[in-house]
Amino acid sequence: MAPLKFTFDSSRSRVWVNARSNLHPINTETSGITGWIEASVLPSGGLDVDTPVAGRLELATDHLSSGNHLYDREMKRRIDAHRFPVIEGEIVSVQPGRRADRYTVAGDVSFHGRTRRFEHEMTIAVYDGSRIELAGDYVFDIREFDMKPPSMLMLKVYPEVAVRIELIGTVDE
Repeated sequence: MAPLKFTFDSSRSRVWVNARSNLHPINTETSGITGWIEASVLPSGGLDVDTPVAGRLELATDHLSSGNHLYDREMKRRIDAHRFPVIEGEIVSVQPGRRADRYTVAGDVSFHGRTRRFEHEMTIAVYDGSRIELAGDYVFDIREFDMKPPSMLMLKVYPEVAVRIELIGTVDE
């Protein structure tokens, strides 16, 4: 079966970032993710992992916001948003997971001028051969991207950041 190319809906696709500090949690919810995934789909709605799966996503760092102007300004200063205005992800491989709708996805994440490879399980489902949904979460250590955890006055942010992503795409016509 020929691969289908799905384009992510930037208004419906979302990422949640949850950081912890010594005072309180810092949470963001952001839309604006752009990108695509190209995959062959089985009649069951699963992915044909015998055929290469490719994909790419981008998120402008300007979209990241905790709702607190002081935190957001410090975060954008720390990630050097002027020099590195986009967070990018690229799928390297997709393998079957523990359940029919789960897949082990390996990919490269580029952030703060550094690219690192990660692998984690995601839920991926295709509906009516025209819509795809991907969901997953991962805990990143920002030091892996050569970023120092922020601290301001009495606030100290811990380096482990939980990220959850939900991508919704439709077939390009």
